[in-house]
Amino acid sequence: MSGNGKYIYGFMRSDATLSSAINGINGKPIFTISDNGVAAVVSDGPDGKLRPERKHLSAHHGVIKEVLKTSTILPLSFGVVADNEASIKKILKLNHDSFISQLKRMEGKVEMGLKIDWDVENIFEFMVRKHRTLELFRDNIFLKPTGATQEEKLELGRMFETILNEDREKHLAAVQDILKDYCCEIKVNKPKDEKTIMKLACLVEKTKLEQFEKGIFEAAKEFDDNYAFDFNGPWAPHNFVDIKLKTA
Repeated sequence: MSGNGKYIYGFMRSDATLSSAINGINGKPIFTISDNGVAAVVSDGPDGKLRPERKHLSAHHGVIKEVLKTSTILPLSFGVVADNEASIKKILKLNHDSFISQLKRMEGKVEMGLKIDWDVENIFEFMVRKHRTLELFRDNIFLKPTGATQEEKLELGRMFETILNEDREKHLAAVQDILKDYCCEIKVNKPKDEKTIMKLACLVEKTKLEQFEKGIFEAAKEFDDNYAFDFNGPWAPHNFVDIKLKTA
């Protein structure tokens, strides 16, 4: 990497406020490179290969978070480095219309996250207690003198997965129905583990964050102590920005 490389954190309007006190990866100062009303938020690039170490990831997200306090930013994923200032100006020209359109759509909005889990020790046993059909099938195959066959065990697993997903869909519909009045948009992300019911990204106006929090508590009233709510933010709108950089 040559010394004039530029690390890109995201894009903003060129007339937006950028604090001069922000430092980025390797403690390098943040500045902007502008063209025709749009600016890239950058720092001088690394001297060698940039690895996704915790300190670098933290610095990347820290810059985006600081910019978000005073401006609207279209955040980039970690690791985007341009060769030089001329390369960035070319990116700004080629992607100008897309940047302007998305900045307009994201103006005054932030992303809030909501994760809801089944807060139980054993999710299978919880579903068995809750769904009589699953309980009966389990008991019928395991109480046989010969025990359950491999195919019956597989069928039990398929039944469990079906019921689990049906419950997810029911809970998701109920929560979305409540939160739609408090959000501009909602994106549903796929659960990564068995106990996760839903992971939502919610696009919320900055001026309505308190109302959004009330919406979360309103939704939580529909669930008992077997469910855990975790909401977080505000973040830059990563889930609502679609940046496919044209470079040529």
